[in-house]
Amino acid sequence: MFRLIIFLMLCAVASVAPAQIPTPVPFKSPAGNAAPVMAPPAAGGSVAASGLLGGYVPDATYKLRAGDAISFQILEDHIWNALDAPKSLVVTDSGELDVPYIGRMMAVDKTCQQLADEMKAALEKDYYHKATVVLSLNVANRLLGRVYIWGQVHSQGALDMQMNENLTAGQAVLRAGGFADFANKNKVKVVRGSVGAKGEKQTFDLDMEQILEKGKTEQDILLQPGDLIIVPSRLINF
Repeated sequence: MFRLIIFLMLCAVASVAPAQIPTPVPFKSPAGNAAPVMAPPAAGGSVAASGLLGGYVPDATYKLRAGDAISFQILEDHIWNALDAPKSLVVTDSGELDVPYIGRMMAVDKTCQQLADEMKAALEKDYYHKATVVLSLNVANRLLGRVYIWGQVHSQGALDMQMNENLTAGQAVLRAGGFADFANKNKVKVVRGSVGAKGEKQTFDLDMEQILEKGKTEQDILLQPGDLIIVPSRLINF
């Protein structure tokens, strides 16, 4: 009787069907034929970074900059079988990526989605009937850019601007070691690195004596990457 019970129990266990494992489905962009981009859970179809990058997480509107590192991979269309292993690519100082099969591509000021679409089109033109490009941002460059200071300061040259940093002209002078002995503090000039809508150069005249020594910081200006700060010499009467 005991052996019969054991036999019936084993038959019941064997009759249970194994659980079905769902097949992964590639994340598709809303455009349908556009190249999909890797996205984390709950991303809602947006491009996102893979993890927290020094307190700054780019979103779908994040535009690539020099120094950013991205992961690039080509998959077979509609399935997760990789034709190539993921490759790490870095945006060069010239704003380009050296992409396998394609060569140099301009990447700066483009989102991952825009760049993936361009890569897909280039690959399908010469190499693949259907290509699925997967891009993800691995590391965002914390360096936003550089400003330059020249003239009567203790340390001339380039100053780094970090992401989310609000660097003013007065702070840049202090970071450069302060004014030299013959600096004309009342005639500091900032030349904007970027040009206006009509191609004109913007310049700002600043009285650093008022800003730094008398505390009128509202007269200071925020710097942008590429700005040049000029600290002239004062006239000396003998």
